Amino acid sequence: MATTQAAPTAAGAPQPPKEKVPEGGETQQDYKLVTFAEGDPGNPKNWSKGYKWYCTMVVAITCFVVAFCSSVITADVDSVAHEFGISHEAALLPITVFVVGFGVGPMVFAPLSEVYGRQIIYGTTLLLAVVFIIPCAVSKNIGTLIVCRLIDGIAFSAPMTLVGGTLADLWRNEERGVPMAAFSAAPFIGPAIGPLVGGWLCLAGWRWLYWIQLILAFVVWVLISFTVKETYAPTILGRRAAKLRKQTGDNSYVSEGDLDQRPFSERMSVFLIRPFQLLFRELIVLLISLYMSVLYGLLYMFFVAYPVVFEGGKGYSHGQTGLMFIPLAVGVICSALCAPLVNKHYLTQVQKYNGKPPAEIRLIPMMVSCWFIPIGLFIFAWTSYPRLIWVGPCLAGFPIGFGFIFLYNSANNYLVDSYQHQAASALAAKTFIRSFWGAGTVLFTEQMYHRMGDQWASTFLAFLGLLCCLIPFGFWKFGARIRQRSKYAYGGDDVDGSQTSDLENQKDVVDPNAPLVHDSLALERARSYVSNP
Repeated sequence: MATTQAAPTAAGAPQPPKEKVPEGGETQQDYKLVTFAEGDPGNPKNWSKGYKWYCTMVVAITCFVVAFCSSVITADVDSVAHEFGISHEAALLPITVFVVGFGVGPMVFAPLSEVYGRQIIYGTTLLLAVVFIIPCAVSKNIGTLIVCRLIDGIAFSAPMTLVGGTLADLWRNEERGVPMAAFSAAPFIGPAIGPLVGGWLCLAGWRWLYWIQLILAFVVWVLISFTVKETYAPTILGRRAAKLRKQTGDNSYVSEGDLDQRPFSERMSVFLIRPFQLLFRELIVLLISLYMSVLYGLLYMFFVAYPVVFEGGKGYSHGQTGLMFIPLAVGVICSALCAPLVNKHYLTQVQKYNGKPPAEIRLIPMMVSCWFIPIGLFIFAWTSYPRLIWVGPCLAGFPIGFGFIFLYNSANNYLVDSYQHQAASALAAKTFIRSFWGAGTVLFTEQMYHRMGDQWASTFLAFLGLLCCLIPFGFWKFGARIRQRSKYAYGGDDVDGSQTSDLENQKDVVDPNAPLVHDSLALERARSYVSNP
């Protein structure tokens, strides 16, 4: 094992486990830092491409199921209102609280994954979600439905948040474009397919909208819990160090996590506030999150706007209205199919920058595709008159779906590349603000369309989309300078480069008898990795 000896450190600095630092003065401590070797099979980035793709598709399908569960019940809100004797707005609350849960859960689950690893969070939260779908399906009142949907939203939020971190664990920067596209497609295909399936399934009763959720959620829980291994490098290395300590009786074997000697409560308080720190202190995280919030709000507005336009204006049934979401889903799928071309372009940029392209290269697809959203909204707005054929507002979903995934994919890649070792927390911050906005839009969209009119309400959204187009162009010009001044932005290079500052990519040879090597830089890197935000 490539091991390193600690340089002299001041009192109170993090030390290996079970080592005491004398008060006052300096002390010399020996440690053996457990990291990954080049080509180490234990490093998730070195797993076989087939298994990495399997893991990617499992977590992407999980995201699809979660997104599907968020929207499938929008197909039949009126039946819930009628059975429980409540208003239409009250019947929308199970949708709203589910999306609110999407915003609350990641603030806890993302940092917990950086302490305990991804796998245990995936397994426990999905199981919790499966259990609480059952009370929804058999509920006798709206209160049960609201409370259980909130719990489901919180539990289901974990996979949506952790997938970005999982992909960062599995794939190198130059490889991540296509896998990220697979993940990015899921949150948009799911909501588009939900009303389509729900529109016909609700003919058997609205409770079947929950039974289908139970079936799908149970399947993905089994897959992700029993077939996908842990991917988070600090957790893997921590287990490896603990195993070596047990086998050799030598307590000097440590991982970078072991170097953090703060009390658990203090560490958790830091981790729990990290997403908020990134959200409100990092301009990149804030503005990208606002942009994604607008897109997410548009998606959930469609669940209300489509019934207003097609059911209210044209007299369509729930099932026929669900069919109108097909072009939206097709647009998402087409943009996902274009991902290899985008990734090929990114690889040319990798070569151009000698393997170290700036994070802003990820913004190129965003700058190209941001125009599709307002174009689609303008078409939807001015072809939605009741006297006109359904083709216009229906096909308007295609450019919107096509633009959604390019924007979302670019945003995810940009955040992951900019804050790689805190990817889960950065994505949690984005999910927090976008989910609360999406939850709110469900409650006021119908009133907005009735007061502004179908055409001007959609036109207002189109102009909002145009305004957001300034964000990627702004970061293209100023993003690098913003990251240079950032306290949290990732400044290292990925593995296989000529140098590396990411701890998980440092060299490691699993040989307990290897000699100690004096390398204070490795210690500084490890401490930087687990330092206070």
